[in-house]
Amino acid sequence: MLDLAFSTEDLAHTRFAFSPAWEIVASVRVLNAPGQHALHLPWIKRATAALDEAGLDIGLLRELVPPRHLPGFLAGTPSTPLPELADELADLRDVPARLVRRELDAMSGPRSPALNRFHREPEAGLERLATLMERYWQLVLAPDWPRIRALLEADVLYRSRLLAQGGAAELFNDLTPLVRWRGGTLTVAHRHLHAAVPLDGRGLVLVPSAFVWPRVFSKTDARWQPVLRYPPRGIATLWETGTATAPGALAAVVGRGRAMLLAELAAPASTAELARRTGLSAGAVSQHLGVLQAAGLVNRHRAGRHVLYVRSSLAEALVAGTGEVDC
Repeated sequence: MLDLAFSTEDLAHTRFAFSPAWEIVASVRVLNAPGQHALHLPWIKRATAALDEAGLDIGLLRELVPPRHLPGFLAGTPSTPLPELADELADLRDVPARLVRRELDAMSGPRSPALNRFHREPEAGLERLATLMERYWQLVLAPDWPRIRALLEADVLYRSRLLAQGGAAELFNDLTPLVRWRGGTLTVAHRHLHAAVPLDGRGLVLVPSAFVWPRVFSKTDARWQPVLRYPPRGIATLWETGTATAPGALAAVVGRGRAMLLAELAAPASTAELARRTGLSAGAVSQHLGVLQAAGLVNRHRAGRHVLYVRSSLAEALVAGTGEVDC
């Protein structure tokens, strides 16, 4: 159990961010223990096949991602809300040698020959690691990044609305059952950690992560701004394709396509993501969204370079009143 003590200054410095480098690390954890991550089975099959076909040896990455303690330098706390992988890998290459050795020494169990070499030659090891992570990304994560990023952006938009509506308590208590906010303290349910940590004005970076499910990860080391990585809302739908249905009564009023879209927009989503979920063409989704927006049933928000749509309060009432009958 980890207790994070917040001050007013800590709340002022709490922010959201994504981290492509962390998704690499977390996805390797999934590949290391596929039986514990059935939700990601479609991706696991594709990733395994892609790695085998390319003949890419990710042994070094696998060894650096054990079940428990992860070296902190693998994925530093994001310094910007939307960091590019190239920038994060540049930061990785600049990690001081003494810090690399300290983190490797903190790992449990005997070190392999590859990790011993890393320990002896940290600068060269960081270069090998960054190159490996970049190749891994291109093979198994870049093809799915638009889908993953849309999920993460939708989560941040949803939680930003919660923060505006109900403050820190509503935001934190909605993150995951593993996290609870009480009286200025955020309690994170870790199985192998028991500590109370004051944030001391550093704040907290909240990082939604597709591959962290079903757990949460935290980093409170004084060398980095504290970070909490949690599974985003809607993670169960990440790998689904064309599975959306429409409430029958609502479809009778607005049409099946628009009813499907309204049913899917409980959380913000992009046009491309809605097309993937519903099986409709991107053009049809865009046309339906335009009609729904003009009718006051959908709101449009920009998140970085992307546009996300979400049900309006009027649509919430409409969907809630139609029941759950599929058509």
